[in-house]
Amino acid sequence: MREQLRHLLDMTERNNVTVQAIPFSAGAFPGSGQAILYARGEVPCLDTVQLDRTTVAEFLHMEAQLRKYRLQLDQMQRMALSPDKTRDLIHSIARQL
Repeated sequence: MREQLRHLLDMTERNNVTVQAIPFSAGAFPGSGQAILYARGEVPCLDTVQLDRTTVAEFLHMEAQLRKYRLQLDQMQRMALSPDKTRDLIHSIARQL
């Protein structure tokens, strides 16, 4: 686990990576327990959401579906700690191991 935390901390040093954690104290949030990958690019009509299901990955492309997941991810980001506070949390957890 220490190596995983170290890796996360290393990734926070990259300009193209943002790491934000939602602490348990925030309570339930939309999308908890579900892996969501939102692939966004310069051409919005090519955006794709990938949901990992038990037996298969599901890919969503319709604008209504994309809008739903954009809103959900925006809400998750608002609940999350800032990148700096996330680093502090990761350091705190690593020290406890």
